[in-house]
Parts: sequence; structure tokens; C-alpha cells
Amino acid sequence: MSAPDPDHPEFVYDEFGFLHENCEEYGLEHDPPVAVERVQHRLDDGRHLSALRWGVDDEVDVVLVHGGAQNAHTWDTVALGLRPRSVLAVDLPGHGSSSWREDQQYDPVLNAADVAAIVEQRAPRARLVVGMSLGGLTVSALAAARPDLATSVVLVDITPGVTRDKASEVHAFIEGPQTFASFGEIFDRTVEFNPTRTPESLRRGILHNAHRNPDGTWEWNYDRRPLMPRPDGAPGPEYLWDAIGSITAPLLLVRGADSPVVDDDDVAELKRRKPDARVVVVDGAGHSVQGDRPIELRDLLVSELTQD
Repeated sequence: MSAPDPDHPEFVYDEFGFLHENCEEYGLEHDPPVAVERVQHRLDDGRHLSALRWGVDDEVDVVLVHGGAQNAHTWDTVALGLRPRSVLAVDLPGHGSSSWREDQQYDPVLNAADVAAIVEQRAPRARLVVGMSLGGLTVSALAAARPDLATSVVLVDITPGVTRDKASEVHAFIEGPQTFASFGEIFDRTVEFNPTRTPESLRRGILHNAHRNPDGTWEWNYDRRPLMPRPDGAPGPEYLWDAIGSITAPLLLVRGADSPVVDDDDVAELKRRKPDARVVVVDGAGHSVQGDRPIELRDLLVSELTQD
């Protein structure tokens, strides 16, 4: 049976309605029914941070933080593969179902303060904190500021050495159109920029990250407003390198073999700042390892969880 047409007027988005597709695509068990719910945490300034809480256990084992222009559903296959372990997948500020910031500042240090608040409430004894891209820089700042909330750290294809040139393809996609005439149009552009992903996974990803307007057009959900100038004295890349150096927890960097975002110089600097850091390269993966090779990433996380 063909998938429902998102452009059809009667199509209704169900954020948990595609999990059987993730399971079928990657050979995961779907039965018994998947235990997952959306949770909210109110921040001190009145904003809220949203997350997906996977599993039925009281203790969350793994915290997952996505990259820029993504949302917590980018981890769906990884979270499904980690069952029966409990997982908290966070929507960063300005992304997914989390509040937008009035000041339009989404740097890793500010993000880390928000993420720390929900982790402290929902996953205070998590054994593993994982961040991809912007989420990885956020996790680095979190682990440095709140070592009590980061027993072990995994960074997915990111270091503070990232530059606009290294991430040029990522920026080209993110900075493209905000509104599209149809789902087919937004789908075609996404496929063009993600040649390593299956069409089915990209379709799910778009439905989790965009919405149909009353006039039938589609647009992205995350905050696309121009970033405000950084305040004087705001931490820069050197602060994040210093943060890496101050992390006391074990740290694993997972690189996508086909990604230019992290290069050998970045790895050398990571090892200089934190000599005990370990590095694994995942073949067949680009920048979004969790999307390109979710089972391989799942296996790496399970290995981290079983370390003595």
C-alpha cells in the first residue's frame, strides 16, 4: 500500500505514526507497542523545552541532542534500536516543539543551560549524553559546566573546529527556501542534498520537521529568522575548545566517513585538548550519522553503555 499523500487535504500528521516504518526499514522489532511520549519542561523565563521520552523505566540511560535545523525525531531509529533502555531525545530551543528565543540567540552555551534544566529534571543520572553537530557543541558546553549531568559524552561529527566552509553543504541546505509550493517540492530538494539517505527516511524526516499551511504550501518548523549579532563578550570557538579540555568524562567522537565537517586537524586538536578522547569513523555515513547509519551508531552507543 502506498504511503498517504501529505498534500491531500485529509492527510493528518501523527508524530508517532511512522515508527513501524523505521522498524521495517532497519529490521527492528515493533511489537510490543513502542513506549514513547512527548514531555515538556518549563524554563525559568517562561519558555519551554520539549523532548521525546522513550521507554518505561524510571531512569533514563541516554540523552540525545540533535543538530541545527533538525529535531528530536532525527534519533527515532537509534532510540528504537536502544530499547529496552530509556532515552530522552531533546528538541533544542527554536526547534521541534520547543519555544523560540525572542533574542534569536541559539549558541551552544545558551543551549546548554536550557538542556541542563530538562536533563536535571528528566535524566539526572543518564549514563550517556550524545550530541550531533550543534547538539554536540551544546553537549560539550553542558559537560564542561555540569559534569554531574554528563557521565560519558559522545560527539557525532562535530568539534569546535567546524567552519562555514567545512559545513558548506549543510548551510546551503538550511539557508534555502523557507516555503515550498507542495510536499513534492520540499521532498525533491531534501533528496538532492541527502543522496546517502533512503527516500522513505527523508519523507519521515520532512513530516517531522515541516508543516502544511492552510493554503497548501509547506514550510520548515524551526526558527529561520536571521540570527541576531552575537553580544559583546559572547563565548566563541576557543571557549568550546577549552570546554572540551575541561571535560572529565570519557569522550567519544564519531565521524562520518563521507563528511567534510570534521577533518584530521580537528581530530588532532581534540586529542591535544583531551588526550584520552577516542575517535571512531563510520563508513557510509555523512554528517548526520544517526540518519545515514543509525544501527551502526546504536551499536557504538551500546558499547559505550557497557564500558566498565
